[in-house]
Amino acid sequence: MKAEYINPFITSLGTVFRTMLQCDVKRGSLHLKEGSYPNYPISGVIGLSGRAIGTVVLSMAKEVALKAASMMLMTDCQEVNADVLDAVGELTNMVAGRAKSQLEELQLSVSLPNIVTGQDHEVRFPSNVVPICVPFETPWGPLTLEVGLAPVAEPVAP
Repeated sequence: MKAEYINPFITSLGTVFRTMLQCDVKRGSLHLKEGSYPNYPISGVIGLSGRAIGTVVLSMAKEVALKAASMMLMTDCQEVNADVLDAVGELTNMVAGRAKSQLEELQLSVSLPNIVTGQDHEVRFPSNVVPICVPFETPWGPLTLEVGLAPVAEPVAP
């Protein structure tokens, strides 16, 4: 995967968390994703298609999901429920959407977000893609951004 594909997602995550949640994130070291299990129990997953195909996963600790939802909904979320999961989906959508705007040459379409929960949930990337994993720390806890994109010869219809 090309570095120019991952950078818009990293920038987008920082911008979305700063502007929508008033939360600064600190990026850790990028590494290749090993296995198909996200690091944390709540993941927003979005598929991408166009001149590249792939998947974006925003995986977070429960505390991050609760605090992010609390900020977005302007209420004190104490348990993971449908509203919290919807907020995680919307965050994932915002991150992918902002990054998409910086990758116009790929003519990407973004799917609706899916939310997967559970300690050992599995997320599969396209078989020809080795995703990049980017850990982040927030004042609320950890999260990771996983992006796997591969160029295709012909655009794939959404």
